[in-house]
Amino acid sequence: MINYNYELDFTVPDETIYTEWIESVIVSESKDLGEISYIFCNDAYLLEINQQYLDHDTLTDIISFDYTEGTVISGDIFISVERVQENALEFNIPFEEELKRVMIHGVLHYCGYKDKSEAEELLMRSKEDEKIKMFHVKHN
Repeated sequence: MINYNYELDFTVPDETIYTEWIESVIVSESKDLGEISYIFCNDAYLLEINQQYLDHDTLTDIISFDYTEGTVISGDIFISVERVQENALEFNIPFEEELKRVMIHGVLHYCGYKDKSEAEELLMRSKEDEKIKMFHVKHN
């Protein structure tokens, strides 16, 4: 099950389409869906979580807490809509594309992908691109 929670005046454009896409990404990685909760918030909300739970005093676009067991993907994914908007402007891409990238980034972490080293980061970006294309193929 995928849940959407909003701590600010923002909603995912069509939760059903996003849910189907995320489920298809999980299946494409030979995993099973447990429970994923997306929490959309602002910078201040996410900064507080970053400070409280990770002891980091920096702004970020996403923080994910992984509760995956075996092949069953579960977790809480906190996303700063403000950071996504800033990233989209910085990278000169549509907001919706950056939103998809950040949303699927957390899921890919749960599937076992890391982004600490340069090689891991390149693989993560490649996987994000691959999974974003799945959204377009299925729904456009």
